[in-house]
Amino acid sequence: MTGTDQLDDILDRLRRAGGRITPTRRALVTALLDYDGHPTAEGLAAAVQARRPEVHQTTIYRILDDLERLGVIEHTHLGHGPAVYHLSESAHPHVVCERCGTVIEVGRGAFDALARRLQAEHDFVLHPGHFAVTGRCRHCAVE
Repeated sequence: MTGTDQLDDILDRLRRAGGRITPTRRALVTALLDYDGHPTAEGLAAAVQARRPEVHQTTIYRILDDLERLGVIEHTHLGHGPAVYHLSESAHPHVVCERCGTVIEVGRGAFDALARRLQAEHDFVLHPGHFAVTGRCRHCAVE
């Protein structure tokens, strides 16, 4: 799916849920699609405000909440910093080095065995993408 197709799909989902497609919403979704890496709300606000300086950060947070409620995006906590956002279909778990801060994206199946065990033994459904798992990267583990 191209970026334009993704943008149209997300805006259609917003519209079907009763939301209006404002220039600010369009700008935020575009910024999310164009952002390279792990965007924070502040980073997305800066990207939107570069084109639309009148947009307040509270508006960005409100739109992010709407997008998350619709299942378009998910947020993840990578440690002590602010949450980062991903499109739901590209969301993935992370591991973060507690020493140097390196963030490693891992495949969606990385925690499948743990998820099955928690379900079987504790009737607990794991959502491993919400928080990063911490530990030590290869470099820091040997120091």
